[in-house]
Formats: sequence, structure tokens, C-alpha cells
Amino acid sequence: MESIVFHIDVNSAFLSWEAVYRLAHCGGSLDLREIASAVGGNEAMRHGIILAKSIPAKKYGIRTGETILEARRKCPGLVLVPPDYGLYEKCSAAFMSILQEYSDVVEQYSIDEAFMDMTASCHLFGTPKEAAEKIGKRIREELGFTVNIGISRNKLLAKMASDFEKPDRVHTLYPEEIQRKMWPLPVSDLFFVGRTAARKLLSVGIRTIGELASADPVWLRSLLKKQGDIVWGFANGMDISPVLREPPANKGYGNSITTPCDVMDMETARKVLLALSETVGSRLRADEVRIEVVAVGIRYAGVTEENLFPFASHQKRLEAATNLTIEIYNAACQLFADLWSGNSVRHLGVHTGRVQEGQLVRQMQLFDETNYEKLARMDETVDSIRERFGPDSIKRAALLGDS
Repeated sequence: MESIVFHIDVNSAFLSWEAVYRLAHCGGSLDLREIASAVGGNEAMRHGIILAKSIPAKKYGIRTGETILEARRKCPGLVLVPPDYGLYEKCSAAFMSILQEYSDVVEQYSIDEAFMDMTASCHLFGTPKEAAEKIGKRIREELGFTVNIGISRNKLLAKMASDFEKPDRVHTLYPEEIQRKMWPLPVSDLFFVGRTAARKLLSVGIRTIGELASADPVWLRSLLKKQGDIVWGFANGMDISPVLREPPANKGYGNSITTPCDVMDMETARKVLLALSETVGSRLRADEVRIEVVAVGIRYAGVTEENLFPFASHQKRLEAATNLTIEIYNAACQLFADLWSGNSVRHLGVHTGRVQEGQLVRQMQLFDETNYEKLARMDETVDSIRERFGPDSIKRAALLGDS
């Protein structure tokens, strides 16, 4: 039996969900999807980027990820709405719930995307295209927003197909259709070809996916290293990754923030690192895992000759795997002190790696008098209070009254 894989992608997800909610639950009469509009971050908090835009906004050249300032220059009348992540999580859950009624093998790829292995169940709903149309119609009628659905024999081709003409469309991209439908596309449209790789390929005369597919894979490897093998395979429609019922285990946990104002002193930096370490630690404890590596990333304010907002990072391996907030924080502070140049900082991140599962035994140190059991109970108590009463129900004294 030949495999049947669907990729389902919500059209302008955040904006669509905002539009539907305002029309159905807030008594609104203006459909954000029909005007030049966008969902954007908080300009005052310097999170001012476009997260999603309407099709009319796209006609002005507005792109996801660009700053709100750039978007307003292109379209002064742009209607901007703030993001509501709690709403988006509920919409995503409702979307996924419908998909799971059509297949028992559904892989949530992101908040607004999913893969479905329809091999065993497609015949219950007609041809693959008929089944996809039924799913799309049901989402549209019950939830109020539209999706694109790509159909193929593997995940890569299904995802490429869903990116064809939008919105509210069903497209196929079977192996026998690759030459006609995929190869004429710009090489930058191929999954896993980012800006840097696209520039390198264009510099050597490879403009389309078809030209990439016919290139010498050994030569591509010399140009793009390991990525060369992957994108050559993708250009030829090769992908053996299965649709997974359960997401793979996290290889690392992290959190980062663009600060409301530039960080210019160690005391403020330590407060930011403490807040980030708390969120990372709580996620580790929720998943019952520990980490062995802590890393800190710094993005400086201003411009150098090489780039905008120069970035630096540093990491260290801990003596013992941990999920304790204080240990993550102490490591982050030490890394920051070693790494910081003294220049103004606009973005800080705390990331972790070498995740360990299960009950781990800590090797005791001869002169270490730290009561790790007490620290663990304290973290667990704080986690339970916040889970029950909200994230601001209990705070560390160092962060009281501090934005």
C-alpha cells in the first residue's frame, strides 16, 4: 500500500484566529482578513515585529518577521492588533481535535501546522483529495477559518504542496508531479533552504529547485557541507521521515527576551537571567528531566561593520545534571560575566542541553554542604502555586516591583 501523507497549514493563523474570535464572540463586524491588517508585537516593549498578516497586507509587501516600523512605512493605514497567545492555543487545540478524527497518526508540527498519515484511513472518506476537501470544509464550517492541505507520499512533498496557491486550497505533489510542479520554483522556496544557502546557490548559478536537483551532490556537499546532501535529496523529493504520533523528546530547553530597555549593568542583567532561569527550570521540572549544559546568548544594541545587533554566546557543562532554578541561574550569571563586553545589551537568552531523563543520582562532593533536596522541594512548591494561582502569584524578592 502506497503511503498517503497530508500537511495541513492554517492560512494566516494568528490573524485568522483573531478575526474569527472578534466576529463570533466580540460582536465585531470588521473581518481583519479582508483589510490590510496584521498581528504584531508590543512596540513599547521592543517586541515590534509582524507575526501574521492578511492577504491585502501582503500586497503592500509586508512580510512576517519585519518590524512594525517597516510595515507602517509600506502601509500607513495598516490595522495592527496585539497577539493573544492563550486564544491561539485554544484555536490550535480545536484544529488538532478535528484532524485526530480522521487519522490516529497526527503529528503537530507547530501551533498552526500538522502532518497526518492517512494511509490506513483515507479510504473511509473517499479519494485523498476528497478526504482533504472534507477536512478543510469541516474546519471552515465549525471553526470559521481556512486551511491549505498538501497531499503526497511523504512529509516533504506534502509540505511543499500546501505552500502552493493560498488560501483554502487542496494541492497534490506526487513524485510523478515533481518535475512539473516543484522544479520550476525558485530554489529559495525549497524547505530547509534558508537565506544564506539560497544566496550561495544563486551565486553559483542555481536559481530553481530543478537546477538544484540536477546538480552534482558531491559538489553541493563542498559548497553547503552536510546541508548540501539534504537539500539535494529534498529537491529530488526524497524524505524518509515518518509521521510521528508523539513528538520527539526535547534536545534542549531555553528562553530568551528582548528587554524593554537596554541592559547596561550587571545587577539588571542578573535579574533578567533570574527570570529566564525560572521559566527554563519550571519547564524542565514539568517534563521530569535534567540538563547538563547551560548556555547564555547576548545580542548587543547598535550596529557594527559586520552586522546589526551583534550576537555572542558561551556555554559550560555542569558538574551534575540539574533542574534546579538556582543552579541554572548561577551558571548563567557566571557565563554572562565571562562573556559580557560591557556594551549595552538588548536581548538575553538562557538555553540548556544534554537532557537527561529518569531518576538521576547526584554524586556528592566532599565539601559541598548544599541541601539539594530542600532546594528541589522549594522549586516544586513554587511551581505548584503558580500552576494553581497564576505566574505572578509568587515572586522572588529580587523581582518585586520590577518590570
